[in-house]
Amino acid sequence: MVFASPIFLFLFLPLTLAAYFAVPRTWRNGVLLVASLVFYAWGEAPYLALVIGSVLFNYAIGGAIGRADDPAVRKRWLAAGVAGNLSALALFKYANFAVANVNALAPVLAITPLAVAAIPLPLGISFFTFHAISYVVDVYKRNAQAEANLPRFALYILLFPQLIAGPIIRWRDIAAQLPVREQRLADFAYGVRRFVLGLGKKVLIANTLGRTADQIFALPAAELTTPLAWLALVCYTLQIYFDFSGYSDMAIGLMRMFGFRILENFNYPYIARSIREFWRRWHISLSNWFRDYLYIPLGGNQRGERRAYANLVIVFLLCGLWHGASWPFVLWGAWHGAFLVAERAGVDRVLRRIGPLAHAYALLAAMGGWVLFRCETLAQALAYYAALAGFASGDLVRHPVEEFLNLHVLVTLIVAVVFATPLAKRVGAGRDRTAAAPGLAAKLALSADVAWTGAVFALSAAFLAAGTYNPFIYFRF
Repeated sequence: MVFASPIFLFLFLPLTLAAYFAVPRTWRNGVLLVASLVFYAWGEAPYLALVIGSVLFNYAIGGAIGRADDPAVRKRWLAAGVAGNLSALALFKYANFAVANVNALAPVLAITPLAVAAIPLPLGISFFTFHAISYVVDVYKRNAQAEANLPRFALYILLFPQLIAGPIIRWRDIAAQLPVREQRLADFAYGVRRFVLGLGKKVLIANTLGRTADQIFALPAAELTTPLAWLALVCYTLQIYFDFSGYSDMAIGLMRMFGFRILENFNYPYIARSIREFWRRWHISLSNWFRDYLYIPLGGNQRGERRAYANLVIVFLLCGLWHGASWPFVLWGAWHGAFLVAERAGVDRVLRRIGPLAHAYALLAAMGGWVLFRCETLAQALAYYAALAGFASGDLVRHPVEEFLNLHVLVTLIVAVVFATPLAKRVGAGRDRTAAAPGLAAKLALSADVAWTGAVFALSAAFLAAGTYNPFIYFRF
C-alpha cells in the first residue's frame, strides 16, 4: 500500500483518521500502532515478523544499554545492537549481490558457483534499520533516554507515514511527542495541505516525467540519440526529486495530521552551488545520519586532510551501497565522494568566485551521477554517457524528440522547473501572510488556498483513476 493509491486515499487513511479522533487521547497511539501494522502487512505480510523482531531486539538492547553503568558493558551491548541490525540488513539486502559477485569470479578462482536461492528485499528495511541504529547509539551516548514503554517504542519504529521510505527520524527528535502531543485544527489543516502538495508532486509531475524517462532509458544503446539522452536525463532528474520530495511532503503532512512535527527532508537541492551544498539540501535526514553515525565516528575532518578525504569516500561508497546492492550504486556513491573531495581540496574556492556558473556546475555534477543511479548496468551507463557527450548512434528520424516530448510533458517540465526553485514557496508565503491578516483579503486568500488544494487532489485522483500510478522510487531501498 502506497500513499499515491486509491486504497490508501479512500479507505485506509479515512478509516485511520476516523478511528484516531473517535477514541480517547490515551488510546490514540494504540490506533496508530494497529494501523501501522496493517499498513506494513498489507504489502509485506511475510516480513511482518521481521519488523516486529527488529522492534523487540532494539527495545531490549536500548534497555540494556540504559541500565548499564559500566562503560565496557554498555559498549558490548552497543556492539551487539549495531551488529544485529547490520547483520539483518546485510542478509536481506546484500546477500544476493555477494553471491552474484562470487559466482562471477568463480571461473577465475576455480571454485564451484554458489547455488543459493534469491532472498527478497523486505520493504523499508533500510529505513527502519537506520532508525534502530540511531536509537541504540544515542542511548549509548546518553543523548537520549532508553524507552521503557514497549508500545511507545514500537510506534516510533513502525509509524506508517515514515516506515517504508523515511524520512529518517531520530528518537530524540520525536520521543517527547509520543506520550502526548497537542492536536490543533491549524496543524491538521496544514498536514492536509502538505499531504496534497506531495500527492500532486508525485502523481502530476513525477509520474508524467518518469514515463518519458523510462521510455527513453529503455531504448537500446544503438537507438539512443544525444537529444533524447539529455531529455531523459532532465526528466529523470526532476522525476526523482519530485518523487521523493513528494513522498517526504506526504509523510510530513500525515505526521502533522496526527500531531507530530518532524524535520524537513528537502530544501531545493537543485539550486545548490556545490555538491557539498547539494547534500545539505537533498535527503537531509539521510545526509545527517551518515554524518553523525559514520563520518564523525570515523574521525571526520579532525585527523588531517588525507583522513578527511578518505572518510568522505568511505561514507559515500556506503551511501551508494545503502541505496542499492549493485555496482552502479556503488559508483554513484564514489562519484559524489570524488566531487566532495575535490571541493574540499580547493574547488570550493573556485566555485565561490564564479557566481551563477557554480549552479551549473553543481546541477551538471548531480545529473551526471543520476545516470549511474538510473542505469541498471555499467554497460548501459557507459553507453549513456557516450550519448550525452555526442557519441550516439541512434537516428533522429526513427526516434524524433517529438515522439516523447508532447505538450503534456513540455508543460510538466516547465511546472517542474518552477517548483524545483523557491519561487513557488515565496508565493505561498505571501498567501499565508495575507490569510493571517484580517479583512476580505484574508478570506479570499483562504478560499483560494482551499480551492487550490482541492483542485490538486481532484486532479491527482483523476490521474490515479486513469492508471498513471507507478511506485515511489525510494520504496526500492
